[in-house]
Amino acid sequence: MFISEKARNISPSPTLAVDAKAKRMKKEGHNIIGFGAGEPDFDTPEYIKLAAISAINQGFTKYTPVGGIEELKIAISNYFEEEIGIKYTSNQIMVSNGAKQCIYNALYCLIDQGDKVLIPSPYWVSYPEMVKLCGGISIFVPTTENNSFMLKAETLEKYIDEKTKVLIINSPNNPCGSVYSKQDLEQIAELAVKNNLFVISDEIYDKLIYDGLKHASIATYENMLERTLLINGVSKSFAMTGWRIGFAAGPKQLIEAMENFQSHSTSNPNSIAQKASIEALTNLAKKDETISKMVDEFSERRTYMVKRINKMKNLSCNLPKGAFYVFMNISGTFNKQYDGRIINNSTDFAEILLEKYNVAVVPGIAFGADDYIRLSYATSMENIEKGLNQIEEFVEALK
Repeated sequence: MFISEKARNISPSPTLAVDAKAKRMKKEGHNIIGFGAGEPDFDTPEYIKLAAISAINQGFTKYTPVGGIEELKIAISNYFEEEIGIKYTSNQIMVSNGAKQCIYNALYCLIDQGDKVLIPSPYWVSYPEMVKLCGGISIFVPTTENNSFMLKAETLEKYIDEKTKVLIINSPNNPCGSVYSKQDLEQIAELAVKNNLFVISDEIYDKLIYDGLKHASIATYENMLERTLLINGVSKSFAMTGWRIGFAAGPKQLIEAMENFQSHSTSNPNSIAQKASIEALTNLAKKDETISKMVDEFSERRTYMVKRINKMKNLSCNLPKGAFYVFMNISGTFNKQYDGRIINNSTDFAEILLEKYNVAVVPGIAFGADDYIRLSYATSMENIEKGLNQIEEFVEALK
């Protein structure tokens, strides 16, 4: 069987691989505690489900326009106006099968072979793979734990050259939970304008922010509206990961190109899920209640997890400001042994933890940061307590 070179070069998603192995061990009878999930553990709210059922009963089961139905585009436009103060027209918005497809569509339409894409590191695992598939070159721009893993303009500038076309930013951030300040975004925006960079701003976690912080979007800064594509969706904020609805807003010319590309790949997003997404975005009273409850619960779990970790031997972490992940520094465990197995990196740590203590985490190497492990607190407090007990027992056993 012949497999193309481009397909052979694709790396499988490490987060999905961890999840698959944990599920396999569960089937074998192991009581696995999973910290790998990139989705809320809450069920999709009932009012959203009922909208989907209504759509089915009304026969809304046919093809729709490739980039989404007009009613949903209007709801998305109103959402962006309410959240960040920008009023997009319908021809500046498109809907895809998840935010991931929006990003891939955009990269395909923005970069040519050999063009460079700047990606702050640590990064979401799919960014580099999508750039690779589109013929681009990922340039990783380092951030530091001491600076809450936030990209700084003075660091970014050193990585820009004549082949640099696109910058991807993600706030709130996966895997670090960092939230960009207005000052940082303003400085990055000035640099983007100066160097004619286009920005893909992944804001999928925009409603999951803690401690009274407010979400800021780089699209709102001077001269950035026409050089920014906003990426968002209903997956995280409304616990609708399986519904596969993401959306993008940006320059009309780019949106048109993205729709043309999508028309020859997947065509329209699911018709029923589009109707459900309209209800999620427009039922203001229930929307706010749904998000508020989720944020409160995530915040409680986050606080507990961070306090526990920072009391453990050889482990530490920052307090995340958004999303639902803790990025735990495990470098203090390196060169230590468990039953003769030496921990040299995040993969070693994760493999032993899963095999011996039945706890699934994602190795930091998947995000370009081998000194770390990503823990999701999108799981019950009971699981968090049990899982952290197991992690503490594991690190105490290292010699």
